[in-house]
Amino acid sequence: MSEKKVVLVTGGNRGIGLSIARDFKSRGYQVVVSHRSGNAPEGLDGVIMDVTDTKSVDAAINEIDEKFGGVDILVANAGITKDGLVMRMSDEDFLAVVETNLTGAFRVARACTRGMMKKRSGRMIFVGSVVGLLGSAGQVNYSATKSGLIGMARSLARELGSRGITANVVAPGFVDTDMTAVLDEKRKAEIISAVPLQRFCTPEEIAGVVAFLASEEASYITGAVIPVDGGLGMGH
Repeated sequence: MSEKKVVLVTGGNRGIGLSIARDFKSRGYQVVVSHRSGNAPEGLDGVIMDVTDTKSVDAAINEIDEKFGGVDILVANAGITKDGLVMRMSDEDFLAVVETNLTGAFRVARACTRGMMKKRSGRMIFVGSVVGLLGSAGQVNYSATKSGLIGMARSLARELGSRGITANVVAPGFVDTDMTAVLDEKRKAEIISAVPLQRFCTPEEIAGVVAFLASEEASYITGAVIPVDGGLGMGH
């Protein structure tokens, strides 16, 4: 079993999740990324997990417990989008996003709770979004899930705080990833003009804030929403 603190990053095989996982690895943590199929990225330990399936989540957490001694830090990052205007959005597209982004995060947090309570310490960090507070046309489903993460994290903070477990949300703005790479130049320019810092965020900048929330320096921060959005959502 590992003596290092164990970090689980859901959806840690690409994008923001992969940057978070690599950042923790570089700081000396034991990092496990969850992925739905295939192999973990090079240099990282992986576990097969489908956050939409309770049995899959519970089996993955049990596997981490057996191999590494339990999750000390959960980064609930797994998420999908199915954007569309509300009049045309199907129940299926709404529910699929809720099932992954919100209920999925709940399943993983619930599965990690017992081990953290036993240790009387733990960090839960949920990757939200600026649109959870600002809203976003064409993203009613996605925005609702990101708002929901805030209520969930704050409830967990109240419920689990006496056991030394913190729960916080990191709320990125527009991040330079494969997801935003597909936007045309006109749309990118529109977004950047709305951001006081006049640029997209890098995945590494998100990873640094997540690592801070997992550190000893952040041991008295819980129930917080930390924006990493270049000022886009200030005041919300």
